[in-house]
Amino acid sequence: SRRDHKSDFTKSKEACLRYIQDAMLRQQWKRAAEFLTYYIESLEKDFSRESVGPSEMIWRMGAEILWHHSDGSVKEFNSFIEQMKTSGLKRYLKICLEHTFYLLCNGLIDEAYQVLSLAESWRFGEQTAIQDKEKKLIQAYRGLLDYYRWRKQKNILLEHGQDGFEDLAVEQEMHNCFRKAAVSLQEIIKIPGVWDLFVKCYVDLLEFYGDHNEAHQVLNEYAYNSKFPANPNAHVYLYQFLKRHGESKKSLISALKILHDIVPSHELMIEFNTMLQKSKKRKKRQLGLEVIFAALDYAGWKENLKAWSCLARQMKQIVISEKHLDWIKQEWSSRKDWWPAFHFSRYLAKRNWQENESLSYEKAVVAGILLGKDCKYFKHVSRQGCKAQVKRFRMLKKFVSKHSSVYLRISG
Repeated sequence: SRRDHKSDFTKSKEACLRYIQDAMLRQQWKRAAEFLTYYIESLEKDFSRESVGPSEMIWRMGAEILWHHSDGSVKEFNSFIEQMKTSGLKRYLKICLEHTFYLLCNGLIDEAYQVLSLAESWRFGEQTAIQDKEKKLIQAYRGLLDYYRWRKQKNILLEHGQDGFEDLAVEQEMHNCFRKAAVSLQEIIKIPGVWDLFVKCYVDLLEFYGDHNEAHQVLNEYAYNSKFPANPNAHVYLYQFLKRHGESKKSLISALKILHDIVPSHELMIEFNTMLQKSKKRKKRQLGLEVIFAALDYAGWKENLKAWSCLARQMKQIVISEKHLDWIKQEWSSRKDWWPAFHFSRYLAKRNWQENESLSYEKAVVAGILLGKDCKYFKHVSRQGCKAQVKRFRMLKKFVSKHSSVYLRISG
């Protein structure tokens, strides 16, 4: 009966879809392609009279399968994508972006640019808010390719030195690419969002032509505008720009302070700590200690020699002067229950000594101050260092013994 046929067809279609998904998860691309072909043919033969036009699911699965298929070619992918464009008009711009990325991955820059140019002039029905956003994204990626062309022309001129600038055709093409790229890029970065690549390229354009004020304003807006999502990279780009142009330490510290608040484990925290330690202000030096302690809370920093050297040096300075021991006590109070196992176990002492003697020394300095001379890490490393007749380990042992009262004051 018609009802039974409809039920059987639905079950068959759902089973086929499961087979496709299973094959994709197992990276069996040929098998996935066979089932997808059957799935599409089944939809074309559907007599249920329901509207079942190609869905976004078919487009995305098909694109993924063709990308990985060993027998897949650019020609086949282009043919499939063109079918999807004409079938799924409401998704036309998204499919064009997918097509662009595929062409770029295959090094077909000019073809990708053509796809974006055609998509930019595309219209379907009344212009909706969604279409408008997608159109701006299309324009932005075209702007990236204009930037790529600009970089290419710029490198040609720079490679030929001063004589190259006599080539007016190349220089004119370069400025033409600059204008088109700048117009497209500055439009997308006005919309609240994460636009790291677009911002970097636009700032590069502005800096090359000496418009540093505009570049600074763009980066400030990207980092501090509350309408934009919190983005660590925005503060990194601003800091790097300020550093390149010799801005004051106050400005640099301000940029890194916000980065520290967002991502305390960022690699720039070493630089931030060093900058703060050189300050004459007590609050900034205290912040420096807080910054390096916070960084070492993360597993990715456990064997970072620079970080441990920074912490050991600052702690030794505090211990020798016997000033600001309360800074160490404040940081240690929230860590004393878990740092010993996390950083200062006997197992880590053995491994660190075998792999990196310098790292084990710096960590032993910190362990000896925080946990005293009976700390497992300190005892093992100092014993091995003394056996190896390394002078600095003998001096370390004397230092910790001499300042053993500090451990008592820090531990409370």
